[in-house]
Amino acid sequence: MRTQAEFLKLQQHLQSVIVGQRRLLDRLMIGVLTGRHLLLESPPGLAKTTAVKTLATGIHASFQRIQFTPDLLPADLTGSEIFEPDSASFQFRQGPLFHEIILADEINRAPPKVQSALLEAMEEHQITVGGVTHPLPELFIVMATQNPLEQSGTYPLPEAQLDRFLLQVVIDYPAPQEELEILRRDRAQHFGDDAPRIETPLCPETVLQARREVAEIHVEPSLDEYVVSLVSATRQLEQYVPEWQGLIEIAASPRASLSLIRAGSAHAYLQGRDYLIPEDVIEIAPDVLRHRIVPSFTARAQSIGVDDIVQRLLEEIAIP
Repeated sequence: MRTQAEFLKLQQHLQSVIVGQRRLLDRLMIGVLTGRHLLLESPPGLAKTTAVKTLATGIHASFQRIQFTPDLLPADLTGSEIFEPDSASFQFRQGPLFHEIILADEINRAPPKVQSALLEAMEEHQITVGGVTHPLPELFIVMATQNPLEQSGTYPLPEAQLDRFLLQVVIDYPAPQEELEILRRDRAQHFGDDAPRIETPLCPETVLQARREVAEIHVEPSLDEYVVSLVSATRQLEQYVPEWQGLIEIAASPRASLSLIRAGSAHAYLQGRDYLIPEDVIEIAPDVLRHRIVPSFTARAQSIGVDDIVQRLLEEIAIP
């Protein structure tokens, strides 16, 4: 595949710039390679913004960070029609969504009307203002963040919007050795040492070509059946784990099956393969299913989380 080596080089460059967080960087690359949106969840200060901005620089894409707040209006994202006295007519002024990579910071702080405007952009790659539809850039991706701890002043994302995210990536704190390296690099930059630079031949056109190559990754019929079995098991959990009957309130939809194949194919692509294997699906399954399954009150009362359920199903369902 022509672009595979270039993406592997970008992956190496990202790992040289961002200390640790390899899982985050891999998931960002998967989002770019599939053209699907990501939801990044972690406490503040774990390099989410830096990683997304560095990725945008690496593929020479236009980048825009939007800080979501309770007083945000839909027009603050989409743009609006402005009256021009010279022409005595309304002219559309584009909003920040008209960029290729969007970082939606603290997405759950925006009110429902703003979420509705964003939902159209995420699903249709277009926005509608004044009855006129405006297409967004072909590369358009939303990388959204949310803080799992601070819920004051937030609006829970509706299930329909959550389902539009390919992955929900939970980011953990760095290891002590990684944090020491962060301190060392910060001190070096303070004294004027040059930070690592990303120099890649990638551009948005190359990314679009890579997406076509990812779509051509070979998938055996047995892997299609495995993915469908895994997703459908969330709708009949008691058949696989009888003692867990009634622990899932909302199960995964067929969009989860599509997402598992897409994300798994991108993962295989990043491993230098042109075919999907079960390990690709197993690696990516928790991030694909985490936000698509709603545990019941009984599950929460027993401290059984979504990740526990997904892991148990991965153990119970036979691997082809």
